[in-house]
Amino acid sequence: MSVRRLCAAALLTAAATVALPSPPASAHGAPITPISRSAACAGNGIKTSAAACKAAKVATNGFIGAFDNLRIANVNGNDRKAVPDGKLCSGGLDNYKGLDLPRDDFPSTSVKSGQKLPISYEGTIPHQGQFRVFLTRPGYDPSKRLTWDDLGSKPIGTFTDPPLTGGSYRMSVTLPQRTGRQLLYVVWETSSTPDTYYSCSDLVFPAAPVASSAPAAPSAAATKKAAPVRTAPVRTSSPAPEASMAAPAAEPAAESTADPVLAAATSPEEKSSITAGHWMIGAALGAGVVALLVALVGRRRRSGL
Repeated sequence: MSVRRLCAAALLTAAATVALPSPPASAHGAPITPISRSAACAGNGIKTSAAACKAAKVATNGFIGAFDNLRIANVNGNDRKAVPDGKLCSGGLDNYKGLDLPRDDFPSTSVKSGQKLPISYEGTIPHQGQFRVFLTRPGYDPSKRLTWDDLGSKPIGTFTDPPLTGGSYRMSVTLPQRTGRQLLYVVWETSSTPDTYYSCSDLVFPAAPVASSAPAAPSAAATKKAAPVRTAPVRTSSPAPEASMAAPAAEPAAESTADPVLAAATSPEEKSSITAGHWMIGAALGAGVVALLVALVGRRRRSGL
């Protein structure tokens, strides 16, 4: 072997022993429970036919990036500086800007206050890191774009290197008192890569009770207390007649010569009948007496002749 060939072989052997730097590994993932907007609407999302997802696609010029690739490098925990207000759901990335739309029809998860909410964050390329979970504050307006002030200053849960089970990082948070539509915002800052991931998951709490415009009915006790006391009316006797007022004249006493037959009658009809009979008898007797007198007068005249 020539000297030239020996030198070439030596150079190749030396080059093979030099360690070449490996490309940085990429961590990928997004929440699938509760479903995030990226997992639902992104290019390989599972609910891309939803109306809000279609609108998000149009707003992103017809294309939304992969559901597990919404990430920013070298944030180093300065999330509020790296992600502008109104662009939290997209992380400020143009390929996901449709996810920032303030709509109330994104695929959502129904929850209740006080509930322990399980979170499954799918890790398509697993890595170590910290998860910070935020929830919009009371008074959040879902008709406006999400801002950092809407999330408050502290997360409702922080998890460092949670276990990866069945392809997902699994955590849980207890939901505070809320009503209506809210957003769960998850920040995954990986420690084995320079990347930080952002996601929005729509939650729907029961609506606040509607205050009735009608006045509340009084309680039974209040009604009983307020009811007027009913008393029986006091009856007053008629004023006594004054002493100077003349008393009604007493009926004349019956004469002792009253007809006993008439006195024995018991009813007005019977008395009327008896009285009429007496008048007829009297009339007959009177007529007889008159006739007798006429006859006597006539006889005297004839005898005087």
